[in-house]
Amino acid sequence: MKVYMSVDMEGATGVTSSKMCSPKEKEYRRGRKLLTGDVNAAVRGALDAGAGEVLINDSHGPMTNILVEELEKGARLISGSNKPLLQMAGIDDSFSAAFFVAYHAREGTEGGVLNHTLMGSVVTEIRCNGEPVGETGINARMAGAFGVPLVLVTGDDRLADEASRLVPEIETAVVKTGMDRHTADCLPPSATEDMIREAAERALGRCGEISPCVPETPVTFDVTFKTTPSASMACLFPSVQRRGSKEIRIEDDDYAAAYRKMWGALILGWNAMGGVLER
Repeated sequence: MKVYMSVDMEGATGVTSSKMCSPKEKEYRRGRKLLTGDVNAAVRGALDAGAGEVLINDSHGPMTNILVEELEKGARLISGSNKPLLQMAGIDDSFSAAFFVAYHAREGTEGGVLNHTLMGSVVTEIRCNGEPVGETGINARMAGAFGVPLVLVTGDDRLADEASRLVPEIETAVVKTGMDRHTADCLPPSATEDMIREAAERALGRCGEISPCVPETPVTFDVTFKTTPSASMACLFPSVQRRGSKEIRIEDDDYAAAYRKMWGALILGWNAMGGVLER
C-alpha cells in the first residue's frame, strides 16, 4: 500500500506567523522543526496502518522546508520547487490514499490561520467549475483525477471544516483553533504528534470507505487576481481567456492539463505585479 503526502506549512503545529514560513526570517528555523514533527507523526501513522511506502511532496514556498535529516525512516521526499504539478508532484494511480499535512483554509476564510490560495500576494479567488476552491479542493481533485482518495488533512479548525465539506468522511487532525489570520489557540507538539499519528492510522484503515474527489470534465478554472497587470500578462498564453480587469479563465478536457495551465498563469501573474522585466 502506497501513501501520497502533500505537505504545506501554514497549518503546522504552532505556526501562526508568516515569519515562521519564510526562509528569510529567523523564526523559519522553528517552523521547519514543527513542520517536520507533524510530517513524521503522519508517516508513523501510515506505517502503523500497513503502508509499505510513503512519498512526501514538500509543497510550501521554496519547497525545501522539511528537514530530511530528521525524516522518519520509511518515507521518501520530493524536495525543490520546479514542479509542473506543484503541490501534487509525484501523484499517480499507484497510490492507495492521499494525506494533506499542514494545510490551511482558502483565501478569505474568516479566522483561517494564514489563509490564502496558492499565491497569497497574487490571488483573490480561484473557482473550479464555478465553485470557490482553496488548495485542498484544487489538490483533492488532482488526486481524484488519478483515482486516489484524500483521506486525511491536518491543520486548523477552519481547514478541517473546508475539507469535511468536500469529503464528508475524511479524517482530520486539528492542531490549532483559528482566531484571526495571525492568531490561533495552539496545542503543543507533545499533543498534536499523537493526534496526527492516530488520525493517519485511522484514515488509512478507512481508505476503502472514502471515494476519490473525481473532478467533472471539461474543467474550468476562473482566477481573480489582486492586480490588473497579472490578468493582462497571464493572457500571453493563448489558452488563457481574459474575463475582466483582474480575471482570467482556463478550460481543458483534462484536469491535470488545466492545473498546469493555471499554475503557469499564476507564475506569469506574480512576475507581472511589479513589471516582468523589473526584477
